Amino acid sequence: MDEKKIYEILESVKDPEIPVLSIADLGILRNVEISEEGKLIVTITPTYSGCPAMDTIEKDILKALNSEGYDAEIKTSISPAWTTDWLTKKGRKNLEEYGIAPPAESTTDKSFLTGSHKELRCPQCKSTDTEMISHFGSTACKALYKCKDCLEPFDYFKCI
Repeated sequence: MDEKKIYEILESVKDPEIPVLSIADLGILRNVEISEEGKLIVTITPTYSGCPAMDTIEKDILKALNSEGYDAEIKTSISPAWTTDWLTKKGRKNLEEYGIAPPAESTTDKSFLTGSHKELRCPQCKSTDTEMISHFGSTACKALYKCKDCLEPFDYFKCI
């Protein structure tokens, strides 16, 4: 089996909630291996326990690999836990171009516990004069912000 080809195929599998991110850019693609029996095993890690997109992602992985003649098994690993540190630079850039502010830093953001919020750059106008509207956005991994300059709302991909 051609490992490089397998990774190219997997690069085409997108996150169903944020279609500008491949599973590789999102960092949930953890490993590709060939078992002693010659079986292709793809290991993925959910962004959080109970993520509703994981079933769809598994099916999309199998469909993509099967269409290229690969018989694969999906293994889910929850340890180590997924972190936004695993987002690639390309993934962060794609998020911002899509209108979602990427994680502000590479650590867990606990600012909401103190009532403060990170200074984020608006993905539309690039202003840093923004405010959090809600810690809970359109999905569990996003918060809702508003730019005070262009007045546009935008999602922020929370640090996890």
